[in-house]
Amino acid sequence: MRILIVDDEQAVHDSYRRSFAAAGTDARALRDMASELFGGSDDPQVDADEPVAFVLTHCFTGEEAVRVVEDARADAEPFAVAFIDVRMPPGIDGRETTRRIRAIDPDINLVIVTGYSDFSPAEISRVAGPPDQVFYIAKPFEVAEVQQTATALATRWAADRDLAQARALLAAQVIQLEEQAAELAANESRAMHMAMHDSLTDAPNRAAFQRALGKRVRRKGLFAAAMIDLDRFKLVNDTLGHLAGDALIREIYGILNRTAPDGAVVARLGGDEFGILFDTDCADSACMACNRMVSACATTMTVFGHTVRGGASAGLVVVDGAEGCDPVDVMRRADLALNDSKRAGRGVVRIFDESMDEGIRFRRRIEGGLSQALERDELTLSYQPIVSRDTLEVVGFEALVRWETPDYGSVSPAMFIPIAEESNTIHELGDWVLAAALAQVRTWPGQYVSVNFSPRQFRRPNFVGHIVQAVQHAGVEPSRLQIEITETAIFDDADRAADTLYRLRQMGFRIALDDFGTGYSSLYNIRKFALDSLKIDRSFIDGMGRERESAAIVHSIIHLGRALGLGIIAEGVETEAQVQALRIAGASHLQGFFFSSPIDAGTAQAMADRRFIGGTDDDEEPATGASRVGSGT
Repeated sequence: MRILIVDDEQAVHDSYRRSFAAAGTDARALRDMASELFGGSDDPQVDADEPVAFVLTHCFTGEEAVRVVEDARADAEPFAVAFIDVRMPPGIDGRETTRRIRAIDPDINLVIVTGYSDFSPAEISRVAGPPDQVFYIAKPFEVAEVQQTATALATRWAADRDLAQARALLAAQVIQLEEQAAELAANESRAMHMAMHDSLTDAPNRAAFQRALGKRVRRKGLFAAAMIDLDRFKLVNDTLGHLAGDALIREIYGILNRTAPDGAVVARLGGDEFGILFDTDCADSACMACNRMVSACATTMTVFGHTVRGGASAGLVVVDGAEGCDPVDVMRRADLALNDSKRAGRGVVRIFDESMDEGIRFRRRIEGGLSQALERDELTLSYQPIVSRDTLEVVGFEALVRWETPDYGSVSPAMFIPIAEESNTIHELGDWVLAAALAQVRTWPGQYVSVNFSPRQFRRPNFVGHIVQAVQHAGVEPSRLQIEITETAIFDDADRAADTLYRLRQMGFRIALDDFGTGYSSLYNIRKFALDSLKIDRSFIDGMGRERESAAIVHSIIHLGRALGLGIIAEGVETEAQVQALRIAGASHLQGFFFSSPIDAGTAQAMADRRFIGGTDDDEEPATGASRVGSGT
């Protein structure tokens, strides 16, 4: 430790030398001194039996002392303690010396040594503070007093430096964590933008359009949904090439964006098809708006030096949100109207009416028959295995519902699940699925069963109590039931959903967020809700080999999930290339036709008993008409 001695008398300097040259130091006396000065210390340097070694620097004037302190700071060898006489003629006195030294070195401990009272302690502290770094010794001083004061203050000085370094390191780590959090949020934002926007035009994509439509149908008031398709687009691609076709798509999107009603959502749904969503006063007003957009597309454009005549046709449906309509049905009706406009000729706008849809009458017959399906024993469950990434061990099965009718044969869940969702039939259907799945999982050697719950089921009063009662009645442990929900199911009332999921997790149930990446996905949602795993939507898995954006989204979801300690289940795995890519990316579990199509209960039992599968099963054809309760896909 470096000690600075400042005094104008040689005899005093000699006294300091004798004081610090005294052999040995009483360690206990040092500890007592430190305790008295600083309120106790557990620092091992204070408790050590070895005396502290000091290097003394002697100055006879205040100016010299100031220069020495300045040089020491510049050389990164600062003083721990300075003993300073108050009266030092000629030159600056001790008060001014302490003021200048403190200005240079804010960490040094100052000990005022004087036999006079030219300045009060308060006066010196005002210019050389803080007060806890200014101390006093009266002349003549005792050897032990100087030695113990120096040792205690030097030890404290070293401890303060160590603490400052620790705080600086902690502050740097906090900054690093904040930067990592910001980077993670930025990556999430980019991934979500990619998931919700078309890579060619940067327009909202089909998923974003469906999301906007799903929000709009829950709000009262008239709105219009239009499907717009380009005329003669295939001719442009075939004659001028796909790059020209891409340029035309971008031009048309710009035209639609400029001519659409204020506040409209203009999305590219895929290929040369666009979707427009906007509020309207009446059907006539909506039809006029669509005619303006279609007319604006009928213009001559220059694409890669070639003159191209644009053109478009539109199908339109006008809906009142108060009617509680289904977003999928809204898009289906607009698409039917678009088909009618295509049949009528190019550059035409057609508004949907019931005569266009024989399917509506079929839908009504299905709605009437669904309530009787359970009584007639027309429903069955199929099971699709969920396997671990590395060992291909079957860890669980997803339960998929099928409906076979005597009149229409197999009815797609994409048809009857939305119908059931619009009425209380979904609860009766969901209860049957849950009971049947729990009865089956009880016979498996250890796998879990994954059951989807629709938004309406999830919002059911006492949902937690209903699930608990079902597993207790079946005699199944909660850990063997995985509850699959979509973000749509939990977004309407996030606080209630968070509480519900937390209670379910506390009881031991597994929670999986289904179709992740297509809904209201955000880091906030994942952190807010108690989850076990994320299920990557099959559309991203399917696009991995063709679209760089899909592969980037899959990697981002896997990285995000693993960082948060969540399992990652990849759905829709159909090829060996997808399996290898997902393994490398770090997905924890895989599910899809590559391993097995949905199978009946008996085959699932045999697979559960074997525990392991590999590759495809040549004896099993991909099943049709199987889907998840609540999702309809």
